[in-house]
Amino acid sequence: MFGLGTTELLIIGGIILLIFGAKRLPEIGKGLGGAIKEFRKVKQDITPNDGKESSKGKHKEETSIENTLVEKVVKEIPVVKKGLAIKKKAEKITKIIK
Repeated sequence: MFGLGTTELLIIGGIILLIFGAKRLPEIGKGLGGAIKEFRKVKQDITPNDGKESSKGKHKEETSIENTLVEKVVKEIPVVKKGLAIKKKAEKITKIIK
């Protein structure tokens, strides 16, 4: 495990205990576990189900991954939705100008 021995791990654990305190360690562990769980969930949602790749399939796959990420971000941060709407309007204006 990264070349760390038992002594080094105990020292690191002691420092963490001193910094955060005994009451905060379970909260930190719960938060870290939840973050890892959410990361794995998003990773499974994004990965393609089949191993076939063609040029059209690859482009479609990239678009679907992008759409999935956009949907997740919009759910978490509502302000992003307004930003995307402004971006779409700006793109329409640039098309009209050209």
